[in-house]
Amino acid sequence: MNSFESLPPQALRWQCDADAFDFDTSDQLDALEDIIGQERAVEAIEFGIGIEGSGYNLFALGPMGTGKHEIVRHFLKQTAHQKPSPPDLCYVQNFEKERQPCKLLMPAGRGMELSEDMENLIEDLKGAIPAAFESEDYQSRHNAINQEFRQKQQEALTQLEEVAESRDIQLLRTPEGIGFAPVVDGEVIPPDQSDQLTEEQRERAEEAVEELEEMFRKELQSAPRWERERREKLKELREEVAKTVVEAPIGELCDKYAELDEVVDYLGDVKEDIVDHAEYFVLAKRAEHARMVSLAPDGEAGALGAAPEQSQGEDESAQAKKISFRRYMVNVLVDNSQVDGAPVIYEDDPTLDRLLGQIEHLAQYGALVTDFNLIQPGALHRANGGYLIIDARKLLMNPLSYEQLKRALFSEQIHIESAKQVMGMARTVTLDPEPIDLSVKVILLGERELYYKLDQMDHEFGELFKVAADFNEAMPREGNLQSYAKLVAAFSRENDCAPLDPPAMAQVLERAARLAGDRDKLSTHSESIRDLVREANYWAEQNGHEVIGCDDVQQAIDAQERRAGRVKERLEEQIERETLLIDTEGSVVGQVNGLSVLSIGRFAFGRPHRITASARLGKGELVDIERESELGGPIHSKGVLILGGFLGSRFGKKMPLSLTASLVFEQTYGGIDGDSASLAETCALLSELSDAPLRQDLALTGSINQQGRVQAIGGVNEKIEGFFDICKQRGLTGDQGAIIPASNVKHLMLREEVVNAVSEGQFHIYAVRSVDEAMQLLTGVEAGERDDEGDYPQETINARVARTLEGFARRVRRFHRPDED
Repeated sequence: MNSFESLPPQALRWQCDADAFDFDTSDQLDALEDIIGQERAVEAIEFGIGIEGSGYNLFALGPMGTGKHEIVRHFLKQTAHQKPSPPDLCYVQNFEKERQPCKLLMPAGRGMELSEDMENLIEDLKGAIPAAFESEDYQSRHNAINQEFRQKQQEALTQLEEVAESRDIQLLRTPEGIGFAPVVDGEVIPPDQSDQLTEEQRERAEEAVEELEEMFRKELQSAPRWERERREKLKELREEVAKTVVEAPIGELCDKYAELDEVVDYLGDVKEDIVDHAEYFVLAKRAEHARMVSLAPDGEAGALGAAPEQSQGEDESAQAKKISFRRYMVNVLVDNSQVDGAPVIYEDDPTLDRLLGQIEHLAQYGALVTDFNLIQPGALHRANGGYLIIDARKLLMNPLSYEQLKRALFSEQIHIESAKQVMGMARTVTLDPEPIDLSVKVILLGERELYYKLDQMDHEFGELFKVAADFNEAMPREGNLQSYAKLVAAFSRENDCAPLDPPAMAQVLERAARLAGDRDKLSTHSESIRDLVREANYWAEQNGHEVIGCDDVQQAIDAQERRAGRVKERLEEQIERETLLIDTEGSVVGQVNGLSVLSIGRFAFGRPHRITASARLGKGELVDIERESELGGPIHSKGVLILGGFLGSRFGKKMPLSLTASLVFEQTYGGIDGDSASLAETCALLSELSDAPLRQDLALTGSINQQGRVQAIGGVNEKIEGFFDICKQRGLTGDQGAIIPASNVKHLMLREEVVNAVSEGQFHIYAVRSVDEAMQLLTGVEAGERDDEGDYPQETINARVARTLEGFARRVRRFHRPDED
């Protein structure tokens, strides 16, 4: 094939043969058993799941839509099913340190069982304990203890009265307390009549009163001891009665959970606390009785026996407010009764609270209060003993979540802390739950750029995420057509879509090759293929088709492009109305049509740019106007510098380059990056220096190296189609076309419309390997090769460029040294 022949139609697009599929509709295809196109990632996932050890967590990296989440979850579920279910996670009251609730680990399903048992126990004791304290036995023993105390008081007073009587003194009981008065001739002498006594009588009476008051003070000093003894006896009585009531039901629970030592110890603590606070059960019953009395008609509410001794200085209503039986409940943080094997949890909102759990508060009597029942689990709790999947970008977008996740993985413990506590800003008293041991494998999902940045900037990241599962964007086409067809059929079934016929399946596979940007590969961006199947099914329904056909698939593709094509159509309109200047006929010196790709969201399209070059006397400078105006990116600037290297290498070996050249993308007002325009910029500059007009009915793309070789670029299909659409708008002449790097031919997957135009000779695609080939196509003039003396054949492009540069050098030399003229 002549190097300047346009590419044949068969080189422009891979055509999938529908006859290669041995089915009438895709629902006849078997289910796909293996995951295709991601062998490396699958191996890494299997390794990461299977290996035990600290830090062997996974990071699944690759573009969104490649099925990372589905594939990871698929393997996790397979593995999780073979592992034992983790224990239930519970928190219970710490009766010694109430701010530090105790964890309780129980076999899966036993946590809720214990919780229900404790609720039933407390409900039973709410009736049994008050009934015991209302019994005749308790009341008689209670009254006996009180009577004993009163008897001691009475005996002390009787003894005091007898002594007073022997000393002619009367003991008086008054509202203010105990008093003494002298007795004369059997009559009590009041204090206001003491002047009736003789001096001797008065002195004897005062002496007797002093002795009696001393005796009374001694008796008073014994009263607190007697009161303590009374309270101790009453407390022992209450404990004895409470133990009698509690012993049997708690003993039954201890027998039921005998194999769980932690539960038995907890039940023992519960028993002691109930015995110590038995009066709360009576006060609760009295409070409930009082409420019923207030609601019931007069005379219908029954009486309730006396409560046990109350706390000193506190009335019954105040104590009733303190009564809470929540302290005996079991907070089942994670119930694994329904989990078959190890849990697989995906946390889609990894805030600190949702990741590590939180402690909620209730408003009560004007204050915020909390207890262990308000501890809420996080994703780490639910995934403990299994696997946790998190989107890496979402994790990093939530303050503190990433650092606290690392802390948990390093310490292998879950500490429940609020954001304020983590930042050291908390000033209020709250709970400090006992940490829970952590055994979990974390899988982060994210883009490659995110993985590499974390690995580079966080030295701890590599210690915790030692396994990278790298997902491919594309897979080889050869040998995978049938498997890919099964994958498409699976997408159809999963989404309740109509089956595809063979031509439609072929169309989908061709689209997969286009998305891969390579005719020899198929895209693994499963979400795009799934969307295409769903949308093709929609159009099939609209068209009344029971089976998705080729036209339905093409309609779906066209509709996708139509929905996203507003900007593309607007630019094409501006070119058509000559607001943006693009020529598609004629020839111009120093002007060429370059091609670029614009990406708007997920939609990419090509558009032509007018690139111009100018040259003048100078010092060998190459001015990139885009860079000087700060609109050019670093890769574009690199391409221009490579252009300067090529120019110097080819034409600056015999003489210095005495020119200043300017390059610019005309009518661009935004940023430009990439080196795919360096071929077009080189041709524009060579045209300017050789005074050779360039064809405007051709557009070109490609990067170059310093030897003038043309290199591959990206977006070749979109670029060609962008120029084709402009030419089609203005009318195809049969001379128009595009020039691309020869190394990009394997990437061609052009629209059928473009391929048909090439077949009809209305449009042409040329593949070039060097700048010289591109210049010969654009000018129709031989580029020329050096002879043995380093000179180019006369009237070739390179000879004309060299002659121009030699003229620049002479004029610069004469300008600086006029005496040598």
